[in-house]
Amino acid sequence: MNYVPNTADQRDQLLARIGVQSIDELFKDIPETVRLKKSLDVPGGMAEQDLVKLVKGLANRNGNLEEYTSYLGAGAYEHYIPSYVDQLLQRSEFYTAYTPYQPEISQGTLMAIYEFQTLVCELTGMDAANASMYDGASALAEAALMSCDATRRKKVLVPTTIHPEYREVLQTYLPPRGVEIIEVPSKDGVVDPEILEKVLDKDIAGVLLQSPNFFGAIEKAEQIGQLAHSRGALFVMSVNPVSLGILKSPGELGADIVVGEGQPFGNPLNYGGPYLGYLATRDKYVRRMPGRIVGATTDINGKKGYVLTLQAREQHIRREKATSNICSNEALCALAFTIHLTGLGKKGLKDMAALNLQKAHYAAQEMSKLPGIRLAYAQPFFHEFVIETDINPTKINQELLKDKIIGGLELSRFYPELDYHLLFCVTETKSKDDIDHLVARLGEVK
Repeated sequence: MNYVPNTADQRDQLLARIGVQSIDELFKDIPETVRLKKSLDVPGGMAEQDLVKLVKGLANRNGNLEEYTSYLGAGAYEHYIPSYVDQLLQRSEFYTAYTPYQPEISQGTLMAIYEFQTLVCELTGMDAANASMYDGASALAEAALMSCDATRRKKVLVPTTIHPEYREVLQTYLPPRGVEIIEVPSKDGVVDPEILEKVLDKDIAGVLLQSPNFFGAIEKAEQIGQLAHSRGALFVMSVNPVSLGILKSPGELGADIVVGEGQPFGNPLNYGGPYLGYLATRDKYVRRMPGRIVGATTDINGKKGYVLTLQAREQHIRREKATSNICSNEALCALAFTIHLTGLGKKGLKDMAALNLQKAHYAAQEMSKLPGIRLAYAQPFFHEFVIETDINPTKINQELLKDKIIGGLELSRFYPELDYHLLFCVTETKSKDDIDHLVARLGEVK
């Protein structure tokens, strides 16, 4: 018990108080067959300077984006985060605060969440947003369940152009709730409305759509939304929030529920998390939202104040009445989102989105000039695109890595039929020189 700070006397007192003779007695219910019979492979105590050296050595075994240039995307995106984001985020009243179980004394926290909700509504064109979700994948699953609850139906249409890991989360959430998932195949990198219409019967609760989709392509969202509504189904969209700087809002396209991954604003890649999901909807479905909402009101003196409202989770109401078992919101990540987006403003967001669009299209244009490389799909795209190559994608990425370039995602990992395809992402963090260097190195791979 090297890492327990109690003295031997203190340990004996504690054991006597609970009526046992030894530490081993506390574990007697654990079968002998599964107990560890040796010490943990953990070094003993170390001087601070030795420990710092050890940990830095371990950390340096990882690559980082200060040394490498990355063209990976697929749901986790490298964007420039202005220094003001961390400076404000690290204020102790934000950084150390926990979820506001006593909201009347957490006005600053509630106000920050309220501002997050407001920004999400302005981005998506929806009427109301909740305090945030765990991530984009679970937000989509919750939206699918909302559509079933609202329509009293038990089937959802899920295109294969939705992020494969999001679809895995749907498989975890929906079947245990008795919801059937019907996958819709793609054609030329997008959903084929004709195929979708054939499977869209009156038993469908919701039509899910990601746009820009996993391949980076812009879907025919308005047309698909109209098809969904013609059969009485809800239209659920998953959207990269950066793209909304230049694309029509989901509200304008007819969406009923909008979700997405909020990581692109204010949150670094962090080796995959923590991230945050956002969820917004139209007024008529507000009472079916998971989590909770922060609302604005006035106190008895007429001063503006903030309250937690519509807390439709099992900790607050009877379990059978709860719409979701989400237990908290990603408040600190949502605050980073709020600070970054507020600092950008409308013009800054539009400029950021335009840079992503232009740089990705320049990269795609230059890559497609190389022999043996071509764009896989003839679809409009935002900041991600798929190339088809005559050279093994693994070899391409291995060669790029030698030059500290992290290449595209090999799509055969998720789509076996796309075994010679790579998904590249280009954001505002890449200069023209970066892109030209990538293209030059690609041209050298044989």
